[in-house]
Amino acid sequence: MSALAITNVVSAGLPAVLGTVDDRWFNNPVIRETFWLAVAETIYMSFWSSLITVLIGTPLGLLLVATARGGLLPNRAIYQTLSVIVNIGRSLPFIILMIAILPFTRFVVGTTLGWKAAVVPLTVGAIPFFARLVETAVHSVEPGKIEAAHMMGASRWQIMFGVQIREALPALIQSTTVLVITIISYGAMAGVIGAGGLGQLAMNYGYNRFMGDVMLVAIVGILVIVQIVQMTGDMLSRLVDHR
Repeated sequence: MSALAITNVVSAGLPAVLGTVDDRWFNNPVIRETFWLAVAETIYMSFWSSLITVLIGTPLGLLLVATARGGLLPNRAIYQTLSVIVNIGRSLPFIILMIAILPFTRFVVGTTLGWKAAVVPLTVGAIPFFARLVETAVHSVEPGKIEAAHMMGASRWQIMFGVQIREALPALIQSTTVLVITIISYGAMAGVIGAGGLGQLAMNYGYNRFMGDVMLVAIVGILVIVQIVQMTGDMLSRLVDHR
């Protein structure tokens, strides 16, 4: 076959090949049928994990502050015990923790698959992390304000909720923002073992089946969710910051 003939064959075949690529990238049925479901699952698991973590992690962080040296309720034994537990919880890699507590996850929700099952390890792994964030945020409150409240006769509870939490509220909101973004990241990692969401979508189709378009839209979806969370957290933090 002559060079001219080969060129004609290749030229004739290019539109068909390009058309196939366009069809695969812009009309992939996997994206049309599963993307929004994966987005919803990611939002569900992130919301419930974050909510439970905040409800448990906030009192735990406040207890760490109160029982520390110079706190409102100093108690060395309680502080050291809680600190060790929190440090152990923070030191465990999430993927190992998730696999290690599979029996507990099955006991709590009846299954180890899906976004509901992912809420259990996400919460267990995030509580000690968030407790430290709360501790750091509350410790940033100026000691002078606490001393002034003492001099005015405020009780320990009034100081904790009326001074420490109120003054640390912008930092606490920023800490919650960091928490939610971290949980979204961990949730994508949990998709490796069938937790649902965009992580599982990227793993099952983008990686295992070499669908680059699915991988791309999963990444973009996660980035958009994270950006919305960050912008919302920044806005709320500015609204409550009256310093």
